[in-house]
Amino acid sequence: MKVTIEMDMTPQEARAFMGLPDVAPLQTKMLDDMQARMKSAFDAGDPEAMMKAWMPLGGAEAFSKFQKLMWDSAAGMVKKDGK
Repeated sequence: MKVTIEMDMTPQEARAFMGLPDVAPLQTKMLDDMQARMKSAFDAGDPEAMMKAWMPLGGAEAFSKFQKLMWDSAAGMVKKDGK
Protein backbone atom coordinates (compact mmCIF):
# COMPACT_ATOMS: atom_id res chain seq x y z
CA MET A 1 0.00 0.00 0.00
CA LYS A 2 1.27 3.46 -0.86
CA VAL A 3 -0.04 6.66 0.68
CA THR A 4 0.81 10.10 -0.69
CA ILE A 5 0.16 13.29 1.23
CA GLU A 6 0.57 16.64 -0.49
CA MET A 7 0.83 19.80 1.57
CA ASP A 8 0.77 23.28 0.10
CA MET A 9 2.57 25.70 2.42
CA THR A 10 5.23 28.37 2.46
CA PRO A 11 8.75 27.58 3.73
CA GLN A 12 7.97 29.59 6.88
CA GLU A 13 4.82 27.54 7.51
CA ALA A 14 6.74 24.30 6.90
CA ARG A 15 9.43 25.29 9.44
CA ALA A 16 6.74 26.09 12.02
CA PHE A 17 4.93 22.81 11.29
CA MET A 18 8.16 20.83 11.77
CA GLY A 19 9.00 22.72 14.98
CA LEU A 20 12.09 24.44 13.59
CA PRO A 21 13.05 27.83 15.04
CA ASP A 22 12.55 31.10 13.19
CA VAL A 23 16.09 32.32 12.52
CA ALA A 24 15.12 35.41 10.48
CA PRO A 25 15.69 37.85 13.41
CA LEU A 26 19.12 36.30 14.05
CA GLN A 27 20.07 36.59 10.37
CA THR A 28 18.95 40.22 10.30
CA LYS A 29 21.00 41.04 13.40
CA MET A 30 24.11 39.30 12.04
CA LEU A 31 23.84 41.14 8.72
CA ASP A 32 23.38 44.47 10.49
CA ASP A 33 26.45 43.78 12.66
CA MET A 34 28.51 42.78 9.60
CA GLN A 35 27.46 45.94 7.77
CA ALA A 36 28.43 48.10 10.75
CA ARG A 37 31.88 46.43 11.00
CA MET A 38 32.47 46.81 7.25
CA LYS A 39 31.39 50.44 7.26
CA SER A 40 33.68 51.34 10.15
CA ALA A 41 36.64 49.58 8.44
CA PHE A 42 35.79 51.25 5.11
CA ASP A 43 35.55 54.67 6.76
CA ALA A 44 38.98 54.10 8.30
CA GLY A 45 40.39 53.30 4.84
CA ASP A 46 41.96 50.02 6.01
CA PRO A 47 41.41 47.23 3.44
CA GLU A 48 42.81 44.53 5.75
CA ALA A 49 40.45 45.54 8.55
CA MET A 50 37.60 45.54 6.05
CA MET A 51 38.41 41.96 5.01
CA LYS A 52 38.59 40.91 8.66
CA ALA A 53 35.23 42.56 9.30
CA TRP A 54 33.77 40.84 6.25
CA MET A 55 35.20 37.42 7.15
CA PRO A 56 35.30 37.40 10.96
CA LEU A 57 36.52 33.79 11.14
CA GLY A 58 40.12 34.46 10.19
CA GLY A 59 40.04 37.02 7.41
CA ALA A 60 42.81 36.70 4.85
CA GLU A 61 44.33 33.71 6.64
CA ALA A 62 41.10 31.72 6.28
CA PHE A 63 40.89 32.67 2.60
CA SER A 64 44.49 31.58 2.03
CA LYS A 65 43.84 28.24 3.73
CA PHE A 66 40.70 27.72 1.68
CA GLN A 67 42.56 28.61 -1.52
CA LYS A 68 45.37 26.16 -0.63
CA LEU A 69 42.79 23.45 0.04
CA MET A 70 41.24 24.02 -3.40
CA TRP A 71 44.63 23.95 -5.15
CA ASP A 72 45.70 20.81 -3.29
CA SER A 73 42.40 19.13 -4.14
CA ALA A 74 42.77 20.04 -7.80
CA ALA A 75 46.36 18.79 -7.84
CA GLY A 76 45.24 15.55 -6.20
CA MET A 77 42.57 15.05 -8.88
CA VAL A 78 45.14 15.55 -11.62
CA LYS A 79 47.50 13.01 -10.04
CA LYS A 80 44.64 10.57 -9.48
CA ASP A 81 43.50 10.79 -13.12
CA GLY A 82 47.08 10.63 -14.36
CA LYS A 83 46.76 13.77 -16.44
